[in-house]
Amino acid sequence: MSGSYDESAGADDTMDSFWEVGNYKRAVKRFDDGHRLCNDLMGCLQERAKIEKAYGDQLTTWSKRWRQLIEKGPQYGSVERAWLAVMTEAEKVSELHQDVKNNLLNEDVEKVKNWQKEAYHKQMIGGFKEAKEAEEGFKKAQKPWAKKLKEMEAAKKTYHMACKEERLAAAREANGKTEASVTPDQQKKLHEKVDKCKQDVQKAKEKYEKSLDELNKCTPQYMESMEQVFDLCQQHEIKRLTFLKEALLDIKRHLNLTENQSYATIYRELERMILGSNTQEDLKWFSNNHGPGMHMNWPAFEEYNPDQAAAPPKKKKPDGAPPTPSTDHVAPPGDRSSVSSYDKNQTYSAEWSDDDQPAGYSGNENGGNGNSFEDDSSAGKGVRVRALYDYDGQEQDELSFKAGDELTKTEDEDEQGWCRGRLDSGQEGLYPANYVEPI
Repeated sequence: MSGSYDESAGADDTMDSFWEVGNYKRAVKRFDDGHRLCNDLMGCLQERAKIEKAYGDQLTTWSKRWRQLIEKGPQYGSVERAWLAVMTEAEKVSELHQDVKNNLLNEDVEKVKNWQKEAYHKQMIGGFKEAKEAEEGFKKAQKPWAKKLKEMEAAKKTYHMACKEERLAAAREANGKTEASVTPDQQKKLHEKVDKCKQDVQKAKEKYEKSLDELNKCTPQYMESMEQVFDLCQQHEIKRLTFLKEALLDIKRHLNLTENQSYATIYRELERMILGSNTQEDLKWFSNNHGPGMHMNWPAFEEYNPDQAAAPPKKKKPDGAPPTPSTDHVAPPGDRSSVSSYDKNQTYSAEWSDDDQPAGYSGNENGGNGNSFEDDSSAGKGVRVRALYDYDGQEQDELSFKAGDELTKTEDEDEQGWCRGRLDSGQEGLYPANYVEPI
């Protein structure tokens, strides 16, 4: 029976009383139920642990996927870092849910299993020792009273049968007086039968009353003995209920992440990162790297220099390799710490206009549900090239490769001799155009 209950329900006359013969079995069955409920609780916790693990795994997968999309996407600066902090939050919360799973399985389930083993002792012939001892105790306490009850029930039955016979005899005598065919001798016999039945009724009644009196005298001792055995059952149940309450409090403590200091710290850190985003700094960074603040080698008159191709390189290069181009594509040193992956992976076109924007960033594309991070129209395009020399990238936005490595050129050579390409690992960046050849 689940839900709320009435403590006075034991007084319900419609229920079979505990005091009736054999009705102690419900108290005995409670041992079997207690053992089964331990199994149920362990099964419940194991299912919850699976849910915690699945949720943690989903958070990790989600965080990893979106971290890559954000790092390759167009967001930049402190807002990018704040957005990435949401991914960090997911990773840390995932770890906490994995801890919840571990606590449920390694602490709570094990605790219930160990208590169950100590509280219930299985027998070779089946059942539990505690249940058998309780049943034997109840049988022993009930046996004398049950015997007296059986004698009383037999005496009651005899008395009721005698009463029935007396009524039948009295009815025959009354009918005989009204019927002319009944002789005086027959009427006399009918009268004698009635007298005999009355005597039998009186004897049966006295025996019935005596047996009932003996049963009533036996009842107090019967009740005392039954209550003693029942109290032993209650003591075992007190231990079970007390343990269950403590176990549920431990479970609650493991499930309630709001009481975990690490959980609160995660969101304080996330809030700090979000509030730390600086709009003006981000705008300044964009202007310096992709706007009017960028360095520009303005055209100037240059005399012809026949030795220009053999000018000393500005970067260290391997023996036999051609000179590397100018590094003017690199942002000023003061801005490198805030460089987003945006300028490493995003393709720009000076010919874009308000009416000619990349399809990947259209809010109306696919009903407004397009993902600008995943719809990169240039992701699958390019020309395959092979490295002629080893090259170690000198800046964060440059690729490194060995002679013989193959990669994909995604943008043609610029005026300074640099190409943009993508390694097979997915990394994108710049490399010297004269270090590769088409395949």
